[in-house]
Amino acid sequence: MYRTPPSGAEEGAIVTAQSIEVPIVATVVGGHLKVGDDFQGGVESIIRLHPDCSLDTLQGIEEFSHLQVTWYFSEGSPSDVALHARSPRNNPEWPATGTFVHRNHRRPARIATSFPRLLGVDGRDLHVTDLDAVDGTPIIDFVAVFQEMLPRGPVTQPSWPTEMLQDYWRDARERVPSS
Repeated sequence: MYRTPPSGAEEGAIVTAQSIEVPIVATVVGGHLKVGDDFQGGVESIIRLHPDCSLDTLQGIEEFSHLQVTWYFSEGSPSDVALHARSPRNNPEWPATGTFVHRNHRRPARIATSFPRLLGVDGRDLHVTDLDAVDGTPIIDFVAVFQEMLPRGPVTQPSWPTEMLQDYWRDARERVPSS
């Protein structure tokens, strides 16, 4: 249930009857410098473990090819949250879908999950590629990907996500600079 924000809360803030606090365990360093809808592929960045986490929390992680990273859309704002059906990327050719269908910062918790490839570990730095979070993004959690924990059975979806995301993982070097 959503309720009116208390006085002094940021305009547009979503306040629920229940909430939780989550720690920030790491931060994205480098990689994407600005938010973008497409051309997310081929960019290397670092997930830097917070100093409060001991190095032994990473023991054995280098044996895995991918990570599951849960991160916070820190570039968004509570006033951006859209609790209604709308067309993805405001494209009227795609059907209006609800808030929890979209993978963007307009959801109440503004949290995303990505599956970057782990390139190597150097102390507190996990070198990754294909992480679609920008430099400075807070990491809430990350874990090695176990194949057995991936979705079971066929994954189904309508055609519009495939159309919308056709360039999402294209190499970032192919992006045409905007004027």
